Amino acid sequence: MASEKKKVVKKISGKKAPQLSVVLPVYNEEESIDLQYKAVLDAVKKLNRTYEIIFVNDGSTDKSGDLLKLIAKKDKNVKLVLFRRNFGQTAAMAAGIDHSKGEVIVFMDSDLQNEPEDIGKLLEKIDEGYDVVSGWRNKRQDKWLSRKLPSKIANWLISRVTGVPLHDLGCSLKAYRGEILRQVNLYGEMHRFIPVHASWIGAKITEIPVGHHARQYGQSKYGIKRTFKVILDLITVKFMGSYSTKPIYIFGGSGLLSLFFALISGSTVIIMKILYNYSMNRNPLFMLTILLIIIGVLFIQMGILAEIMIRIYHESKGEPPYKVKETVNID
Repeated sequence: MASEKKKVVKKISGKKAPQLSVVLPVYNEEESIDLQYKAVLDAVKKLNRTYEIIFVNDGSTDKSGDLLKLIAKKDKNVKLVLFRRNFGQTAAMAAGIDHSKGEVIVFMDSDLQNEPEDIGKLLEKIDEGYDVVSGWRNKRQDKWLSRKLPSKIANWLISRVTGVPLHDLGCSLKAYRGEILRQVNLYGEMHRFIPVHASWIGAKITEIPVGHHARQYGQSKYGIKRTFKVILDLITVKFMGSYSTKPIYIFGGSGLLSLFFALISGSTVIIMKILYNYSMNRNPLFMLTILLIIIGVLFIQMGILAEIMIRIYHESKGEPPYKVKETVNID
């Protein structure tokens, strides 16, 4: 469907699609906007490719939106999408995909931490035949305890669970073939798992080291609590990838696990009765164990079912996970 939509756009506009779309989500980055635009512009002009630069203003409460409008009015290659409120990075990236026309789509942050000159390196790998090229901040300029350590743990866990061996899934600087990326549906906070989704549809994936700079302005939008969100998202991704067509495996496995603990707990109660003549009916260990197991299993299963229902809801209605207030330079 996505490719059909792009063909319609091409016919209506009468223009050839650009070779490159650079998508930059923005949230309260007024100090960085102008410098980021100039750096990206200088980088893409050296590539000898037709291009468009798409800024998605994710409900910024500072002057980011106004500054982006001024840039877009001066440069017709700059496209601007402004949200009505803050919908999150995943929604901003989804909007960038929906409003892009490029054969290759490159994502990067708007906080000057990514190096725009690395876009050319990503495209070289795309030209070699890869569908997804992920940036790897092997010399990351962030705080070790609050940023680097949680990131290392999350990346190791995601790679082991999903089977996609990337060092830095959290790096925003990535390049995708448009035909691959437009087959991926993004909801919730799933932007960090785009390479995983792409691998499920047979994308050829690689990664390369990229530059990384310390933040110059503003504050990071992420904290250590993000690690816990990643773990919850990972559970959902694993379920959708491995068990969405055979849920009995996960639900049946949970049921067997519940019975296993019930067997251990019941055996303990029986042993206590035989050896110590402790009442089976009034044993709090038995009651507490059964209660905790039931609650845990029910909560996990309800969470997974809720994720499935949300995806069905969005995909059946065909509505994007964001609301656009205004666009500039977009047909």
